[in-house]
Amino acid sequence: MHNIKELTSLMKELEDQLSICTRCGMCQAVCPVFAETGHEADVARGKLALLDGLAHEMFKDPEGVYKRLTRCLLCGSCEETCPSQVSVLEIFFKARMILTSFMGLSSAQKLILRGVLAHPETFNRFLEWSIWAQRLFIRPADKLIGTSCARFASPLLRNRHFMPLAGKPFHRLLPAQRTGSGHSGIEVGFFVGCLTDKIFPGVAQTVCDVLDHHGVGIFIPEGQGCCGLPALTSGDADTFKRLVSLNLEIFEKQEFDYLITSCATCAYTIKKLWPMMFRKKRSDLKDRIEKMADKTMDINQFLVSKVGIKTGEINSDQPIVITYHDPCHLSKSLGVSAEPRALIKANPRYCLQEMPEADRCCGFGGSFNLQHYAISSQIGKRKLANILSTGCSMVATGCPACMIQISDMLSRSQSKVVVKHPVEIYAETLN
Repeated sequence: MHNIKELTSLMKELEDQLSICTRCGMCQAVCPVFAETGHEADVARGKLALLDGLAHEMFKDPEGVYKRLTRCLLCGSCEETCPSQVSVLEIFFKARMILTSFMGLSSAQKLILRGVLAHPETFNRFLEWSIWAQRLFIRPADKLIGTSCARFASPLLRNRHFMPLAGKPFHRLLPAQRTGSGHSGIEVGFFVGCLTDKIFPGVAQTVCDVLDHHGVGIFIPEGQGCCGLPALTSGDADTFKRLVSLNLEIFEKQEFDYLITSCATCAYTIKKLWPMMFRKKRSDLKDRIEKMADKTMDINQFLVSKVGIKTGEINSDQPIVITYHDPCHLSKSLGVSAEPRALIKANPRYCLQEMPEADRCCGFGGSFNLQHYAISSQIGKRKLANILSTGCSMVATGCPACMIQISDMLSRSQSKVVVKHPVEIYAETLN
């Protein structure tokens, strides 16, 4: 819970940032949620207008305001196109923190965020139990894509084709590692991320194999926690701060040149959101965060700009047609778009066919998918149509969350298209 002084300061920051918005409506044209609902309240302009009177609305109907704020993918499309350069995402994050400070977390949120997510060991034990338990409640949906569906009727899982927890998470396959810099003279810290660790451990293993091939030293510390984004989107500042401090502490135990991750969302959170949420603080923690953020890189960007790869010529009579989806947190927030495509093109077995609207949000949005699955699914179907229009047999993307959403759409439509991470495509050239 924030004290009154902190809350007043947050409110003042919010007011200053809101005054920049001219209500021009440019955000309306690019908002994936508005495109499906047509509701002004779902677009950034509508939410900002609501927040203009937050102090009054917070006392009048705090739950209603919070509910409207959560109908947002936090994809950054509005911020990217805003002619006034309004920091929309920062406003939304801070507004959620203010509302959560006023209302408090629900019992479920306290259990999930503060009881489980805030404690990596507890989180890992809970999900390891879930690996065993999921066998009772799910069954395979599409063996090619690897999705599952609910074995019994379930309010949360009905109609979904989801990626199940891996039989063994990456932190069990490779608990900790430090190889020292190889012939490249570079050593990196590897921030694995929750989804990669627990659902796509093969991607994490591939990252290690590729780095080893290029003579890049790897430091993987034990006890890594979540990057903190789920807590931040829920307005839980305390859990967010705890996870930031925890991850800083374990990665600062060893010197390395870059902190890399194969998760677009983790890269965005560490590089952009960590410094943003501590920007006003004058403390040692702020300096440490900025230092870590400065050397954080997405794996695609790191391989292309720091290691160097060669783009191969297609040498197959029947190359595999592949397309690429730009994750919002990678392309819009970090400006990383050409690099994953370069990794794909480096494999001569593939022919990259660009899809329409490659950088349009797939509709996942983390908790948005759980709370508003019908809208999330409709947005996902537009992405599905764009993927299938290329005639591809494979789609690549650099975000585990996007991989989950796209897999769901492909599986439910019975489309025999496989989802991969760009680093997995590139790794095939090293065999």
